[in-house]
Amino acid sequence: MNDAPFEILGTPREGGFLIIGDHASNRIPDDVNLGIDSAFLGAHIAWDIGVAEVARLITQDTAFAAYLGGYSRLVVDLNRDAHDPAAIPSQSDGLIIPGNDLSLTERETRLQRFHRPYHDHLQHLLRQHRPSLILSLHSFTPALETKPDEARPWDVGVLYNDQEAASKLAIPFLEEAGYLVGDQLPYSGKILNATMNRHAEADHIPYIGIEMRQDLAGNSSGQARYARILSNMCHFVSEHLGLLP
Repeated sequence: MNDAPFEILGTPREGGFLIIGDHASNRIPDDVNLGIDSAFLGAHIAWDIGVAEVARLITQDTAFAAYLGGYSRLVVDLNRDAHDPAAIPSQSDGLIIPGNDLSLTERETRLQRFHRPYHDHLQHLLRQHRPSLILSLHSFTPALETKPDEARPWDVGVLYNDQEAASKLAIPFLEEAGYLVGDQLPYSGKILNATMNRHAEADHIPYIGIEMRQDLAGNSSGQARYARILSNMCHFVSEHLGLLP
């Protein structure tokens, strides 16, 4: 079994497109006991449903490669800064995670094993093969257990922080493709954007943060549609920003 905290699809290359999926896996290491029922590993709290499948479809276009997280976000949330308590979540959508009640030493050990190698290798990859555009790929649940009355009607969300140009082109493109688009929804990229802040914004690499709706991204037809539209979106944005791969 590959124990690396990431998986690479395709061949990253200078000037190409790179998909980054922090929460693409729901895998739990054999020696990590979270203390929860295994049924929860299929739910949104454990991973971003549909991301790995959509990334695999998109990377059939050789202009794309993908860098995907290799373990569940319940083991370590790679889209959080290492010092953020939520990097090793004590609870998720109301579910307590007993196995994440760690001492400072245990916490540091887990971060050293999963969080730091993931980001260190990503940093190295981006320096060796700087992409023209990053597609940060996530998915969201249409209904939170802790907020059952909160409406989440969007088909796709577009997230960004200070770098807006690529996202502002992506939003009307996705609307024209027939999606109901949430601009900075279901949450804002100005609040939760750790991976893109560190690896895209800090190094001035254009990016688009995408949140797919999980009930649409959880089946083959929805995945195929997302893959086709998001691939076309990246080409469109790249052309309009002069970022041709």
